[in-house]
Amino acid sequence: MHFPKYIPVFLIALMLMFLVLFSPLVTPIARADGGAPNLAYVAGTEKGVSVLDVGQQKITSTIPATGDPHTILLSLDARFLYVTEPQAGRLAILAAKTGETVCTASIPGQPSLLALDKGTGKLYVAGNGASEVSAIDPTNCAITHTFKTKGPVYGLAVAVVASSLSKDSGNQLWVATTDELTVFDTLKGTTINNVAVADGPQYVSIPPGATVYATTRKGGVIAVDLNRLKVIPLIQGGQYGPMDYDEMTGEVYVPDEQHNRLDVLAPVNAGSTPPHQPNRTIDLGVQPRSVAITSDGQLGFVALASGNVAMLDVPARQVINTIHVGGNPYFIITGMYPPAVGTTPQQANIWGTVVNVVAYVFVIALLVVPVLLFRRYSRNQRQTQGATQTGQEEEPQKEDVDKREGI
Repeated sequence: MHFPKYIPVFLIALMLMFLVLFSPLVTPIARADGGAPNLAYVAGTEKGVSVLDVGQQKITSTIPATGDPHTILLSLDARFLYVTEPQAGRLAILAAKTGETVCTASIPGQPSLLALDKGTGKLYVAGNGASEVSAIDPTNCAITHTFKTKGPVYGLAVAVVASSLSKDSGNQLWVATTDELTVFDTLKGTTINNVAVADGPQYVSIPPGATVYATTRKGGVIAVDLNRLKVIPLIQGGQYGPMDYDEMTGEVYVPDEQHNRLDVLAPVNAGSTPPHQPNRTIDLGVQPRSVAITSDGQLGFVALASGNVAMLDVPARQVINTIHVGGNPYFIITGMYPPAVGTTPQQANIWGTVVNVVAYVFVIALLVVPVLLFRRYSRNQRQTQGATQTGQEEEPQKEDVDKREGI
């Protein structure tokens, strides 16, 4: 069977149209802790923030940061590095690719704590020397709101719960203060709840689900039911640092500086009997300061007091390499390679808009072109059929003429 030349073009355009229609028309977002990361960022090394290439398993660059950088985080698209600088009394936003300073914000209380709202992209910054948390606009470092607390701040985390609540409510900002966890509504700026923690809460971590985890300054780790606000003691007898969690299994990794190991906690599910804790431990031989687990649950990175970073094979439950980074590593995160364009938030927004516009134009073209091609094909078919019919009608007429003329 012979197919008209327009049919293949039409089918190809139709397939492309479906591919685009069922793909997101937004600039791709790389997870800040990337499922399979390219880089690890280590705060507290000799020259500021060191960048470790995961594939090469070595330091490949350094981002200068003054003021004793402590907690660091990446923007959701991996373009910008957020750095707390307690000695300088500020938060700095840096271009992750170049290290260029985008903007800074002066924060009271020697800011060493940082949390990112993954729903809105907004930053929350605080320190042990002040009884408040500052909400920061990540595009220009402007302080948009100040949350007053009952005492110094020792830990921060955001629970992304707005979609499950009223449209008039925001996400939840959990703040560890002297003897309680204070919960704020990020949209209204109001206090939602206070959860008493007699041993003094410190670092806070909130995996997906309905459980909040917090270390205590007296050497314990607790879980808090997000719904009932019930406090559940988990482990005691250590000196615990900033935690992270495995999104695939729900396990929580807790650095124990006193025993030179990682305590791995089984997930605590609301309404169920808490499992025996820790589920297991990973011996490190030196004090762990901070841990980062990748979203795919394959790798882990531990900042060590010895000036090294331990690289973990998470499924195998073992250390597979130790990488020297120097200095006094305090905090570590992982992420993707920064995009090549857009070194400021404004440029990033412009490029995102350009990509979206081009994508929409492409979709419109794919919607229109197949229709035009099909109409053209149909018109040609009608013309061909019409010509055929005309020829068939003219042939009998010619025979009649010939008969009349005696041919």
